[in-house]
Amino acid sequence: MQSGPKGKLFLVPSPLDFGCATQTPLGETMPAGTLAVAAKLTHWICENAKSARAYLKRIDELHPLAAPLREQQIAELPREVHKKGDHEAGGFDARPMLAAAASGVDIGLLSEAGMPAIADPGSSVVRAAHELGLQVVPLVGPVSLLLALAASGLNGQNFAFVGYLPQDAAQRAQRIRELEALALKHGQSQLFIETPYRNAALWDALTKTLQPSTRLAVASGLTLANAVTRSQAVRAWRLEGAPIANDTPAVFAIGR
Repeated sequence: MQSGPKGKLFLVPSPLDFGCATQTPLGETMPAGTLAVAAKLTHWICENAKSARAYLKRIDELHPLAAPLREQQIAELPREVHKKGDHEAGGFDARPMLAAAASGVDIGLLSEAGMPAIADPGSSVVRAAHELGLQVVPLVGPVSLLLALAASGLNGQNFAFVGYLPQDAAQRAQRIRELEALALKHGQSQLFIETPYRNAALWDALTKTLQPSTRLAVASGLTLANAVTRSQAVRAWRLEGAPIANDTPAVFAIGR
C-alpha cells in the first residue's frame, strides 16, 4: 500500500496571448513564482498538447525545465470534454489521469489561455483530485473574466459568467434580452465570450437588441500591447463601429 506523500495538482495559468498575432514577453504577464513552480513539473494534463509544449518552451527560456521538453509527460483531456463540458457531476472521470500522483508525482493542469477550469475545461480533473485526496494548488496568473470585469465599471460585487450565447440569431437575441433583464432587475453583471471570427456578429446583435441605457463593456487582447477595454451605454455604441477586431479573443459584459 502506498505510504508516502501523494503528489499535488497544480492549476497553472497560461498567458492570454494564445491565438494572437503577437505575444507579450512571458515575464511581463506571468508571476515569476508561478513560472518557477511550473518549471519543476514533469507531468501535465492539458487542453491541447501542442500549445502546452509551446508554453513550456517559453517557460524554459526563463526558468530551465526539470526535464527536457521531449521527456515531459503530457496528457490531453478528451475532445468530448471540450465540446460538452466537464463540470457536471457524474460526467467525465478524470481519476485515471491522476494515477502518477499516487506515487508522489506532482501534476500540472493547463488550459490554452488563462486559468484552467475557468471558462475552459479542467473542472473534472480538479474534482477527481479532491476525490483522490490530493492537494489542489491554484497558482497566480491572469484570468480574463476578472480582468475584463474589473475594467468594465460594472458591478463587481454581483456577477455571473454565462459562457457562449446561441449562434442562431433569434435564439441569441432572446438570450440577450434574458440576460439584460437579470442585469437590470438584480444589478448582476452578465459576462460572456465568443469564439474568434464571431465577434462582429455578436456585437451587432448586442447593439441592436439591448436597450439604449444598458451599459455594454468589452475587453479584448488583455495583457497585450494592443489591448482594448471600453464601456459605455448602448446608445453611445450605436454611434460608433465595433471597437474590437473580429478575430481577437474578447470578453463581453452588460449591466447597469
